[in-house]
Amino acid sequence: MPTAWEGGQVTARATCVLCPNPGPMTLDGTNTWVLSEPGSDRCVVVDPGPLDEGHLARVLQDVEGRGARVELTLLTHHHWDHAESAQRFAELTGAPVRAIGPGHDDLTEGDTVRAAGLEVGVVATPGHTGDSVSFLLPADGVLLTGDTVLGRGTTVVAWPDGELSAYLDSLERIARLTDPARDGGATAILPGHGPTVPDAAGTVRYYLEHRKERLEQVRAALADGAAGADDVADAVVERVYADVPREVWPAARLSVLAQLDYLRERG
Repeated sequence: MPTAWEGGQVTARATCVLCPNPGPMTLDGTNTWVLSEPGSDRCVVVDPGPLDEGHLARVLQDVEGRGARVELTLLTHHHWDHAESAQRFAELTGAPVRAIGPGHDDLTEGDTVRAAGLEVGVVATPGHTGDSVSFLLPADGVLLTGDTVLGRGTTVVAWPDGELSAYLDSLERIARLTDPARDGGATAILPGHGPTVPDAAGTVRYYLEHRKERLEQVRAALADGAAGADDVADAVVERVYADVPREVWPAARLSVLAQLDYLRERG
């Protein structure tokens, strides 16, 4: 069994306040990241999480405990376990919320967000969802990935909002950012769920290989009769994800639908 992740300070500028919402899809819970330049009286919060007043209180306790205030909230994507509390958190802090997506089109690829004494790079990483974005904190050499790369296991491509072609492109983008030969990139990943990932480059390579393997498994399942089933996606899930707990099959089905869509487009 993997060691339970409890959050806490992980770099000089990044602390995780773990939300108590563990589950098959959220792992140990949602990671709310508090970013602050050492000694600063301001913070940036990434993904305040679900609408859980107790969790929001703990986030503010962490911020206030260092004599600081929230200057800005950033969202990695719109899923409820990351963003449901965004409006409430804005009410509590008076800080603006920035993201990519409907109602939040105020971040773009390549932007640098300057807040709380920090410089945070905006890296568009669609695929898990259409509005997924990662945040590069070059001062610590880390990339905050939301659900694009997790601390354990692999993520779902939440079709039809998420698309496999976009996701593969995003993984390639992250691979370039985490290339050990790159200056100003990231060596570690701070995910939206699960523990920090110290080997960013190796993990992204694994993610790319895993997606290629899954596509080959889907092709094989289709050739093995799944293509003629009444529900092709369900038939593929039963074959390809037979060793995965059934409670995550609905999420696996979304990824299969994304894979089928990808294969229709590209073969």
